[in-house]
Amino acid sequence: MSLPFYVAPEQQMKDRADFARKGIARGRSVVALRFRDGIVMVAENPSGTLHKISEIYDRIAFAAVGRYNEFENLRIAGIRYADLRGYSYDRRDVNATGLVNAYAQQLGATFSSAVDKPFEVDLIVAEVGASSADDQIFRVGFDGTITDEPRFAVVGGATDKLQTKISAGFDPDSDLDTALELATRCFANGAVLEMAVLDRTRPQARKFRRIGG
Repeated sequence: MSLPFYVAPEQQMKDRADFARKGIARGRSVVALRFRDGIVMVAENPSGTLHKISEIYDRIAFAAVGRYNEFENLRIAGIRYADLRGYSYDRRDVNATGLVNAYAQQLGATFSSAVDKPFEVDLIVAEVGASSADDQIFRVGFDGTITDEPRFAVVGGATDKLQTKISAGFDPDSDLDTALELATRCFANGAVLEMAVLDRTRPQARKFRRIGG
């Protein structure tokens, strides 16, 4: 009788992480950075209909790289989570921290599962507050790891390169035009970009708006 093939748990986790990273590395990058009046998000995305940046709730936005069908399901789940919490309690009780924790639980459980394929996605969740001190940018990894980014976040294939470019010119007190110029300058000339902003100066409760169509 032959024995089943044994793979050490550490090797299993490494193989699953390598698998997820390879899928994410093929994705086009997304950048989110703070500026004086909120948070701007820019993604390289040749599609005009399959968005990588979306609104979740009044003050919360979502961006992702990786497999579109996977992060689209996560986006929809996030909207349902936010709508249910806002309806059950109060709209002010819906925040990025709760949403990020929900995403981390789902991603982490799937990554640790011996049966399910790990998600091939990295997420950015951003929330604009009443002042710049209240703004938040979170990065959620394929394994459920949460990183609180104090200045900006980058996910996707060219992460290191983009981080270096943004660090060189980042200014949290810049206006929207300057922040957009910095973010777009990080991408190759001729790249088709999807852009959006969480703008605290908007009079509406919903602070999210798309830029350039």
